[in-house]
Amino acid sequence: MSSTVNEDNHGPAPEGYDTWEKYCAATTAQFCFDAQPPIEGVWEKIPSLTTNAIFAALFGVSFIAFIITYFRSRRQGTFFTVMMCLGLLCEIVGYAGRAASAKNPWDDMGFMIQIVTLTIGPAFLAAGIYTCLAKVVSVYGEESSRLPAGWYTRIFIPCDVVSLVLQASGGGIAAASDDIDLLNMGNNIMIAGLSFQVFILAVFLAVSGEFLLRVRNRKKTYGPDAGFEQAEPAKSIRQGFMFKAIMIALAVSTVAIFWRSCFRVAELSEGWNGPLMAREDLFIAFESVMILIAVVVMNVFNPCMVFGVMMSSKWRKQGGFRKSESTATTSSDEELNVLRQSAQGSRRAAGFGNQRYYQSQGHHNGNQNQNSRYGDV
Repeated sequence: MSSTVNEDNHGPAPEGYDTWEKYCAATTAQFCFDAQPPIEGVWEKIPSLTTNAIFAALFGVSFIAFIITYFRSRRQGTFFTVMMCLGLLCEIVGYAGRAASAKNPWDDMGFMIQIVTLTIGPAFLAAGIYTCLAKVVSVYGEESSRLPAGWYTRIFIPCDVVSLVLQASGGGIAAASDDIDLLNMGNNIMIAGLSFQVFILAVFLAVSGEFLLRVRNRKKTYGPDAGFEQAEPAKSIRQGFMFKAIMIALAVSTVAIFWRSCFRVAELSEGWNGPLMAREDLFIAFESVMILIAVVVMNVFNPCMVFGVMMSSKWRKQGGFRKSESTATTSSDEELNVLRQSAQGSRRAAGFGNQRYYQSQGHHNGNQNQNSRYGDV
């Protein structure tokens, strides 16, 4: 027998083991679960096997659903689907690690796996959602937006990558180190990455809200449809139920990820032994359930089925709704007056300026070949 005594005063650890924690990690003997006081491990509270296995299974179902929808939509939306699947893979692995830790809470491998994967997973999900705002802007028309549609992904995707790198590197340092200083450094880097993600999500929500206000104002001024993109497939998409539903779904998904990220910042800020780390009920409510909501609404209202060909790289490479001399027109004062009168009477409107307007009844200047704007897709 070794002369080493465990700090919990259970007597000398069995021969070949420095501490009872190492003995329990290697053997998972029943004594380890029954010992009083408990033999401490890396977990403040042993996670629930059943609960975490259920969430791993639910995220697995969501993963399969995204794959099926991708092929049903004729492989439209590759980037969106890849991002969602990568995020779900992180969730599946993370909850599998938590479930494994329920049987062996003294082995820190499961703990470190779930810390890294469940921390970075939502960053992939957020990247997928960011691409959808650009599609919404394209459907309404860039005249309704403060920025061109492509700039939304150019701004938010790189920011999401920065957040992801910070979270992944911090988690890697924390997982690979036994030194308390390096462990704290890794934790601080993870907090920085999560905090940056919270900031970017807040900006995204603000920008999205401002865009929707501009859309609402244009509807009041020019009517429910005339002031927006008239090319196909934008017009048909905009008039469908699924487009209206996906606007709500995107908002719900974004808010859920935002709420979860705020919770994780608070959790990690208290350190590895903080009180929130011991509250699995709060973790399930503000992490597991929030991310499940975020992916399920995207399963039900999948952008690949809503936006169709607009999600494809081919459509983007061909320029999307391209301006050309045959289609890009400037609204005359007479046309604008017709729109104002049909929508809100003689209401004055500011800011319409020199934008494109495609009048459905045919009052255009020049040749109106809408197909040239859409491209051969």
